[in-house]
Amino acid sequence: MHILTNAHIYTMDPRQPVLTSIALEDERIVAVGSREELAVLADSKTIWQDMCDQTILPGLIDSHMHLECYALGLQKVDCETPSLAGCLERVAQRAASTPSDSWILGHGWNQNLWEEGFGSIHDLEHIAPDRCVYLTAKSLHAGWASRRALQAAGINENTADPVGGIIQRDEDGSPTGILFENAMKLLEDRIPKPKPCEVEKAIDNAQRNLWKYGITSVHDFDRRPCFVALQSLHQAGRLKLRVVKSLHLEELDAAIQLGLRTGFGDDYLRIGSVKLFADGALGPQTAAMLQPYENNPANLGVLLLNSEVIYEYGQKATQNGLSLAVHAIGDRANHEALNGYAKIRQFETRENLPHLRHRIEHVQILDPQDIHRLAELNIIASVQPVHAPSDMYTADRFWGKRACLAYAFNTLLGSGAKLVFGSDSPVESPNPFLGLHAATTRTRINGKPSDTGWFPQQRLNLDEALQGFTRIAAYASGQEDKLGCLSPGYWADLIVLPKDPFKIHPADLYSIEPSATMVGGEWVWEK
Repeated sequence: MHILTNAHIYTMDPRQPVLTSIALEDERIVAVGSREELAVLADSKTIWQDMCDQTILPGLIDSHMHLECYALGLQKVDCETPSLAGCLERVAQRAASTPSDSWILGHGWNQNLWEEGFGSIHDLEHIAPDRCVYLTAKSLHAGWASRRALQAAGINENTADPVGGIIQRDEDGSPTGILFENAMKLLEDRIPKPKPCEVEKAIDNAQRNLWKYGITSVHDFDRRPCFVALQSLHQAGRLKLRVVKSLHLEELDAAIQLGLRTGFGDDYLRIGSVKLFADGALGPQTAAMLQPYENNPANLGVLLLNSEVIYEYGQKATQNGLSLAVHAIGDRANHEALNGYAKIRQFETRENLPHLRHRIEHVQILDPQDIHRLAELNIIASVQPVHAPSDMYTADRFWGKRACLAYAFNTLLGSGAKLVFGSDSPVESPNPFLGLHAATTRTRINGKPSDTGWFPQQRLNLDEALQGFTRIAAYASGQEDKLGCLSPGYWADLIVLPKDPFKIHPADLYSIEPSATMVGGEWVWEK
């Protein structure tokens, strides 16, 4: 037995919210209480560890990230710069140190922060002539390609826009190098794919980064190569991050044929939901809206799936035990998703099927009439608090007054909806303390836009925010009886903090760095 004592332990269990000692054995929590209460369980072999008055929380759960993309992204050019010139300088540096026949890949640019707006094919030609360069936007819903990269993909002035995608063009019809939504696939399919062993190694390294942030479990939304790599790591005993693995729509038939169901798996790797995309994203103005974007009366975004199609896929999935997770950012996409879910709930009832724990991913802006529907339909709101301060100026610019119901976490919570929190990494940093800071302050770490934050009525208190990274996140994956709390019988997943987050100002939450992380009773990371 291993007993951690002399700590401030926030269990997230309302029956015993704050304690000082916790006993662990065989990967699970045996007991919680005071030192005196746990001493009666100890014997000569018991290891006592003095935590020196530090704070202990349950291991944090990132309920929406792209694990393979994040892992491989650690090797890419960091394009998240305040200026276009700064991004181009980083690409030029990578080009100078990369073989001429290798692709130069990067991620993180945001044209809304650049005075010039979008970059162009000519910018890349100037700093990396005749090189294959491809840089994904921070939103992951747009890409920026060099001339050589477009040529490799066969994209030219005669290439038609694919369904659900847009090739940005000059006045003469020539591609500018910017690709939106499904048009990105035309090029991405031509980029040399990393070998399975390379993906496996990247994820193995990435889990160490996540432990450093206090993350012990993730809900992953990448595709099959990620699943293959996770299985290899797990089989080799190297997977020490609990992963709920979503499936993508193109994998639905194969999953049904194999008999895979949501929740199938074990303590470290299990099947999650089937991911559908209802629209695009705010940054490139492809999120599907009920009314046009501000100062752009012709643009309603890109609706990829309507309620009837969502219902059609939902029927197929639910009768085979698979829940849905629908990506919906714009108010029209969320409206269509909710209409689809309403029909799915009726179908589940009519066919005497269990009401599965379906989700909407992002829920970034809602029509006022749809606010209460997530709670009424018992649909989980999977949101990313860090998006609010990151996107606030863009939301004000493109959504205007409608932004009062953007990232409306407190309103959703007040309606009775279940909120689970993630990062959407690599769109944002996976650091959950940035998410806690964003949820409780509605500001950036520099304090902008004001002391009270952006639409301060949507702020949460720290306990509410932590629930989204712990107990409610565990509920979303059907693991609320073993994960998200520090209670007897639960997995011994916990993090140690040198600062007590409940005793510092919310504006300082972003600065917290865990000093140690435990998964299954094993210290997997220590500072």
